Amino acid sequence: MKFFYKLERNFGKYSIRNLMNYFVIFYVVGFVISIMNSYIYYEYMALDIGKVLEGQVWRLITWLAYPPTNSMIFGLFMIITYYSLGIALENVWGSFRFNVFMFMGCLFHIIGALLMYVYGIRMGIEESGYSYLTPDNLNLSIFLAFALTFPEMEFRLYFAIPVKAKYLAFFYILLEIYSFIVGSISSKVTIVLSLLNFIIFYFISRRKNIINDVSNMQRKAQYRVKIRPVNESRHRCAVCGKTEKDDENMEFRYCSKCKEGLEYCMDHLYTHEHVE
Repeated sequence: MKFFYKLERNFGKYSIRNLMNYFVIFYVVGFVISIMNSYIYYEYMALDIGKVLEGQVWRLITWLAYPPTNSMIFGLFMIITYYSLGIALENVWGSFRFNVFMFMGCLFHIIGALLMYVYGIRMGIEESGYSYLTPDNLNLSIFLAFALTFPEMEFRLYFAIPVKAKYLAFFYILLEIYSFIVGSISSKVTIVLSLLNFIIFYFISRRKNIINDVSNMQRKAQYRVKIRPVNESRHRCAVCGKTEKDDENMEFRYCSKCKEGLEYCMDHLYTHEHVE
């Protein structure tokens, strides 16, 4: 975790804010394409490693446009749902952590597709039998991370039946475990790598020293405030160290529950551990 916080302090200013907006654009594009002609996606946009190795490198990005469904009503509902989940996670985690989670998920998907491709060659599977890897498990990882962060949040199944997020997550995890047990080797590789970003996040979230690490960073920030030169930045986040010079549009607030002198950027105002 110390390594992660160091990365956030050094590279947090480069994180993409409102990242979920860009993923939603891909979802909408894929949804429109699926309505027009779903063949276009598989022929020109799917994550086909064989085609990537032939030079069609755009597939490393366009595979994210896979439509969740061909139903207009259900498709719009899914897009709005995943957008809401992603925005909620970014607001709680901060932009940098959400960026790492999403891009790590994309990277593991690509690695999984590469291993599936290599596995298919070794088994003598022809290209026509190649199984495309879609963003479905990436979307599932978003939901699982949301359920871990907001376990008591309720969803309405069929717009009527209230079910808490933690129970839905447990159900989906059981389905993935069952698919892993009965599936082929390629299925096992796909499931593990596609959800590895959530697995890593889960174990990081369970680390007991997270609070101590955050508190240490906040104490250091408080010390820096006391010895700050006149010409130094006026605002500095006690968690990530970001200042108004790093992002002129970023707002900073003091926390009424923390020691005097500690202030936070909007990415960490509601997620930090209070220092009394």
